[in-house]
Amino acid sequence: MISESLLTDIMHSINGLSSQREQFMDFQSIGGGCINHTGKITTDKNNYFVKWNDRNTYPGMFEAEKEGLEALRESKMSLPQPLLCGNSCNYSFLLMEWIDSADRKANYWNLLAVQLAEIHRLTHTEYGWKSSNYIGSLAQENIFTNDWIEFFIHFRLEKQLKIALDSGKLGSRHNKIFSNLFKILPQLLPVEPPSMLHGDLWSGNVMVGETGNPVLIDPAVYYGNREIEISFTYMFGGFHREFYETYDACWPLQPGFSERVSIYNLYPLLVHINLFGGGYIHQLESSISDYS
Repeated sequence: MISESLLTDIMHSINGLSSQREQFMDFQSIGGGCINHTGKITTDKNNYFVKWNDRNTYPGMFEAEKEGLEALRESKMSLPQPLLCGNSCNYSFLLMEWIDSADRKANYWNLLAVQLAEIHRLTHTEYGWKSSNYIGSLAQENIFTNDWIEFFIHFRLEKQLKIALDSGKLGSRHNKIFSNLFKILPQLLPVEPPSMLHGDLWSGNVMVGETGNPVLIDPAVYYGNREIEISFTYMFGGFHREFYETYDACWPLQPGFSERVSIYNLYPLLVHINLFGGGYIHQLESSISDYS
């Protein structure tokens, strides 16, 4: 449950957003988050979504999320509007607009594919991002570089691999296999211009908005090869086939993409090993067995 002092400070921040004062009416805790506390604040004029955590545990998390949401909102994709980040005693919080949910439109998956392709057409001169952020509760380090393969190796795979090795979840055998893979990645992965990526696109980070349209939440934004984003969507059962058919019609992926999905998904697999333990190790070992 939210503390009275934190709620008071959040309401003070809400009333600093405009000259129109809002009266607190209700707070409801929302379950389901494994990293942050979340809830709905109701005033006499608006509803708000708020998430908060210990300000020292995940420094800069909410500022990075706000920055990512604002960047993605440059497209036509629906995302919650981030309103402000703040601190209260030992807590940090992020306040966003509240989005009601409805039944999916008949063309929900088609719309998601079209709008995601529009996000991917937002480009940059280099791969990476202007600041580091988070994927789940893990730090996701970013720089800008003109080499996608190097970025994927050094700032995605190697960072998570080191965490897994240091914790003992993976061992020297796994490290050797990854070393072998890194040497041949330039021959396995195609080069494309940098695309803006949501960065953590699985079914749990796509919700249904009040008009039945798709809404993206919880981004881990950076510029990369869009193949890593589409690969990520295959985790945990994948999206509806209409999504993949429509995306391919909007912007076809390069030949042989299906053979590269398991390579790109080494990143989220390493993340899940580090977050949730060894249950994902067998899946990872199956993906890297060809490179031993």
